[in-house]
Amino acid sequence: MKVGFIGTGSMGSLLIDAFLSSGALEPCDVLASNRSPNRLLQLQKRHPDITIGSNRETADGSDIVFLCVKPLEFKSLTDEISSSLRSEQIVVSITSPVMLYHLESALPSKIAKIIPSITHCAKSGTSLCIFGSRLTKQDRLLLLELLSFIGVPLEIQEKHTRIASDFSSCGPAFISFFLERWIEAAVEATGIDEVLLGRLAGEMLLGTGKLLTEGNFTPQELQERVAVRGGITAEALSHLRTSLEGVFEQLILTTHDKFDEDVEKLDTLFGLGGIVQGPLDR
Repeated sequence: MKVGFIGTGSMGSLLIDAFLSSGALEPCDVLASNRSPNRLLQLQKRHPDITIGSNRETADGSDIVFLCVKPLEFKSLTDEISSSLRSEQIVVSITSPVMLYHLESALPSKIAKIIPSITHCAKSGTSLCIFGSRLTKQDRLLLLELLSFIGVPLEIQEKHTRIASDFSSCGPAFISFFLERWIEAAVEATGIDEVLLGRLAGEMLLGTGKLLTEGNFTPQELQERVAVRGGITAEALSHLRTSLEGVFEQLILTTHDKFDEDVEKLDTLFGLGGIVQGPLDR
């Protein structure tokens, strides 16, 4: 099976590295293209046996093609590769605002949307899977099996793409920001070593994740187990609840507003401006 990647920037190269290091693919199975020759050469230096070429060559020679470009580049890309694709191929977008209807209107192939996560670098995290109407049961199983090498694939409804991505894909950045600010405050207040706190925070996150995924704890149950009434943790949690009032609601609105803005721009580019969906419903 040949798997192509059009776009080898941050996430495209991450996926290639993860699939190869996990054993899901062999270098000879991978085709890659990028508008930047330097990025391709860097990739081939890491993986000498992969095949690099043009976007059309990658599209034509692959059984599964991952499209790893920015949202507003999709229309020009689909115009470029449409004639090189066939109905039996699977085309996978990894970009959340690019809807199934955008690609199914422009390409002859079977369409899926997979939202990956930086956590796949550690063979962890979830891949969000949204499957188009042309995919067969066998196609879905093929994609799920491939993605299982680098994390946990979960099928979701397309209308939940954005909110699910907030946790699976954006979540590592949000949590890292929280930890960064917490560590900075701790270092300033106490003089403790920043590297030590980074290690403590990482191990804490790893253990907390295992409790939530393997230990049958909910977030609320974890708080109740750690925060003894009248204790230090309970006092600090009370402060957080007050200080963060409205923050998470605004966070969701912010990501959804940007998402809806991008979808509307894509609707216009693809000539599908008549499709209207409300915010938080896409």
